[in-house]
Amino acid sequence: MFLKLAALFVCILLHKNVFCKPHNDLNNIIRNVEDIIRQSQDDLRYKPETEGLGLPAAGGGGAAADLGETVNPTTGSPWPLPQQIKITTSMLFLNKVFKFNYDSKTCDLLQMAFTRYYNMIFYGTQQVPSSMENSTFRLPKVNEPSISSMIVTMDICPDYPTLESNENYTLSVASNGARIKAATIWGVLRGLETFSQLIYESSDGGLAVNATTITDFPRFLHRGILVDTSRHFIDVPTLLDNLDAMVYNKFNVFHWHIVDDQSFPYESSKYPQLSNLGAFDQRHTYTQDQVSLVISYARERGIRVVPEYDTPGHSQSWGSINDLLTPCYKDGKVTGSFGPINPILNSTYDFLKDFFSEVVAKYPDHYIHMGGDEVSFDCWKSNPDITAFMKEQQFGDDYAKLEEYYMQRLLDIMSDLQAGYIIWQEVIDNGVKGLPNRKLL
Repeated sequence: MFLKLAALFVCILLHKNVFCKPHNDLNNIIRNVEDIIRQSQDDLRYKPETEGLGLPAAGGGGAAADLGETVNPTTGSPWPLPQQIKITTSMLFLNKVFKFNYDSKTCDLLQMAFTRYYNMIFYGTQQVPSSMENSTFRLPKVNEPSISSMIVTMDICPDYPTLESNENYTLSVASNGARIKAATIWGVLRGLETFSQLIYESSDGGLAVNATTITDFPRFLHRGILVDTSRHFIDVPTLLDNLDAMVYNKFNVFHWHIVDDQSFPYESSKYPQLSNLGAFDQRHTYTQDQVSLVISYARERGIRVVPEYDTPGHSQSWGSINDLLTPCYKDGKVTGSFGPINPILNSTYDFLKDFFSEVVAKYPDHYIHMGGDEVSFDCWKSNPDITAFMKEQQFGDDYAKLEEYYMQRLLDIMSDLQAGYIIWQEVIDNGVKGLPNRKLL
């Protein structure tokens, strides 16, 4: 189930205590921080110089205050904690001829992962180094316990991860080498990430790993991060950095909230006017090639890309499509403003079918997030054509039935396109009924 952040809080850490205050206006964030500091001083009977924040004492001085206890980073500890793990005190060193290899099936994803993790382990970068001599780590000493290989065994290598993907793996590190066994490439990728996290720098500069055995599998099949690129545009390199961060934490779903009221940065091949007129400007868009790059980069790391194109609300940036949005009225006259997508016109569904046929073809994942949340009925209620349609359909004054009518027709389109769909829980909370059983909330 997806959750939305209902309130925004500003928090600050003072001497092992966290103080949080809600705020709805970002302009007041500084004031909130000041309030929190004053609150902490009262609650903890703290000194006025805000000791522990590293701030200068009131009235000058400028010397950094004592930060208190520090937290040392772990070494050789995988994250998140595997289901079963046994780490011994037997230390092994990676030697100069260390390499990744396989003794079963291989594929492009495996070969790319070998290169990526080799470079990350030895050089701290995913870029291809010029030679191993550039590594800053010392080589094993004579007669020092070492390992020279990681052998991977897997059964299948699907093209793309899915909701049902098997990510289970076993990992062993011993004096005769390291080994990962998994049913799929997705399990191998999780195992390689764990292996990279087990490696640490010894006190004398060697690349060390303790003899270890691990059996691991995810608790949840869907482990996602939502990134909103409509309200705040995020460039592609930063999106790729986020995908890397997801890998380090073994997340597997990039929920790309790509468009919303504020902007439409997705460059549609069929409807270029959507981004031409709906984006913040032409510098803040995602081309077809860039979307493909994000999908490919995620695939290489075992991450699904699930885009969200939210309708019928959150659609103000879709206004470049003629007659798509509902004209709002006041006192029987058009106000010039627009509400949610107009649910009573056949042209609406003609457009949606054509547009989502492009979306379904673009994104390899079976699921598309269709939104459906926070639909304001005010504009629909003001529009005489819609009120007449409500009467014709015998909906009475229950505009949730109109929302249901829209969602049902939209989801029928997705079914015709043989695509799965996800909707927000609010669609059900609003009383919408009659939706197909196979859906994700």
